[in-house]
Amino acid sequence: MNAFPFTANATPEYLGYVPEAADVVVIGGGIAGISAAWELAGKGLQVVLCEKGRVGAEQSGRNWGWIRVQGRDPAEIPLMLEARQLWERWSERLGRDLGFKRSGVTYLADTDKDLEDFEAWMAHAREYELDTRMVSAAETGKLIKGAAADRWKGALHTASDARAEPWVAVPMITRALAQAGVTICEHCAVRGLDIQGGRLVGVSTEIGPIRADAVVLAGGAWSSLFLRAHGLTLPQLSILSSVCATDPLDTAFDSAAADGRIGFRRRADGGVTLAASSAHTMFIGPDAFRHLRPFWHQARENYRSTTFKPWSPRNWPDSWRTPRSWSPEEATPFEAMRVLNPTPDAAALNKALDDFAQVFPKIGKPGVRARWGGMIDSLPDVVPVIDRIAALPGLVVGTGLSGHGFGIGPAVGRVLADLVTGEDPRHDLKRFRFSRFSDGSTLKPGPAL
Repeated sequence: MNAFPFTANATPEYLGYVPEAADVVVIGGGIAGISAAWELAGKGLQVVLCEKGRVGAEQSGRNWGWIRVQGRDPAEIPLMLEARQLWERWSERLGRDLGFKRSGVTYLADTDKDLEDFEAWMAHAREYELDTRMVSAAETGKLIKGAAADRWKGALHTASDARAEPWVAVPMITRALAQAGVTICEHCAVRGLDIQGGRLVGVSTEIGPIRADAVVLAGGAWSSLFLRAHGLTLPQLSILSSVCATDPLDTAFDSAAADGRIGFRRRADGGVTLAASSAHTMFIGPDAFRHLRPFWHQARENYRSTTFKPWSPRNWPDSWRTPRSWSPEEATPFEAMRVLNPTPDAAALNKALDDFAQVFPKIGKPGVRARWGGMIDSLPDVVPVIDRIAALPGLVVGTGLSGHGFGIGPAVGRVLADLVTGEDPRHDLKRFRFSRFSDGSTLKPGPAL
């Protein structure tokens, strides 16, 4: 497995023609968009997927690689159970290089308060008959092999949770998608929706228009900016998370775990994906002020673990200089920033490496193969929007996956496809409705961990 592949200058793999018409256009080549395109093609529809940069190059290729039910918002649990099954099918279809493995996820308790929170979440585990369980301090040491003795007070553990390799998985699934006949257009930014008589009839891209009766927006951190250009407000902000991949390590630890300081996952190449579990960076832009009220609860809860920067870098979705409106004939912010490739927080990663050495003293501070940053697109209640947009018939949105997207993405894509075709999504989507930001609902994060 090579060093991190998704730089700002990543070479596109799919530079083809843009058809004049399709049944559905999918905007965004992350795991949710790719999965939606796969499901739509399986329904016999002609699908075009447009990606402004490179497929999988933003958060879908930059995350920790966890596929977990544990700790989810209760409304997400049914979706996540389906997603785990879909990941298993992808693994059977594409082979072991996908990196999928049911190796378990463990949340480690530093304090008695952590144990209380874990025990409270067990109520949801019991409701859905999950294999999640509380683990004693003694057993925690056996689960996290090689860790310093008496490190934690106990843990929450789900043996059936899994992992996969983000760098590898999304490109592999995309190749299967292309082989199935879906047109994939990288370096093809969608500049806007074509709306006639109040109804969507297609999209305008930088290469040319595409007629379509339906559009799926799965644009990750760019979704709010895209919707705002069409008069739709979505209180979405993005937070920088910094991650590194270590050199191969001689350890028996084979799963994914996190405590209050670090999160770590065994990689298929023998190394570890490592991050500071609670250190994030928030870049202030106009949307941060515009959406301060709905995000106030999050800001109050997380300000101690968040570093605030007074401006967003040039051409980022919430940069002070990023245009909020444009015409279909002019270049857009999506073309100005093909791949959102933020600089990782070196101090946070260095501390995570030091903390890892304290957890695993026999290993010590590992060498680093690659470092990268990713922008987690988040909504005030830390659950996504998965919904048809009533104000624009034909538009379906799946965004704001709030750091959970890689694991849950295949199920989100399946639901988005059913919303396009008017079929039963088979899940209660009330918590994920777009209108919750305008209908007077109280926006409050659930008991997710």
